[in-house]
Amino acid sequence: MHCTLQSGGPKWAVLLGRLDSLNANFTGASNLPSPFDNLTVLEQKFKAVGLNNVDLVALSGAHTFGRVQCQFVTARLYNFSGTNQPDPTLNSAYRAFLSQRCPQNGNGSVLNDLDPTTPNVFDKNYYTNLEANRGFLNSDQELKSSPQAQGVTAPIVDQFATSQDVFFKNFAQSMINMGNIQPKTDPSEGEIRCNCRKVNDS
Repeated sequence: MHCTLQSGGPKWAVLLGRLDSLNANFTGASNLPSPFDNLTVLEQKFKAVGLNNVDLVALSGAHTFGRVQCQFVTARLYNFSGTNQPDPTLNSAYRAFLSQRCPQNGNGSVLNDLDPTTPNVFDKNYYTNLEANRGFLNSDQELKSSPQAQGVTAPIVDQFATSQDVFFKNFAQSMINMGNIQPKTDPSEGEIRCNCRKVNDS
């Protein structure tokens, strides 16, 4: 929450009593949303953990902040769905810009702003970018441009693009909802880590 608030985003009440796991959950990690997922898969993954489409669109708004490697957009630029053509939903000017940043067969680890307009500010511009077909990841643009999005997630994108206050309110609630996914509270099953990247005494 600290970096969200420091970059202009909302705050929310963090629930107490949650513990870090004592081991990694490979199965759980493999079920996380992928930048290559289509809307149907994204909806299934969120529904499987008790989250709805508002949560899906709101939590995706975290992509108003941060950076991502070229390797996650090259297929959209040069070989979308095996067509040897760019993704037709990608804004042509934005595609030209990304092609300069991420040339075909170039360095896949080069970093790019997820939000090319205000990359260091937590705001609603992620959604205004989707409205203009400037979503960096396929999973982002699916929320607005997928045929399945019409009447489902696209109206939520429209609403958040129109009102930052509505986005912030829903983002905060969805963060709380995500924090309620099977939290560990039994001390025999978890701990409060001193270093979030490793279990204590390891």
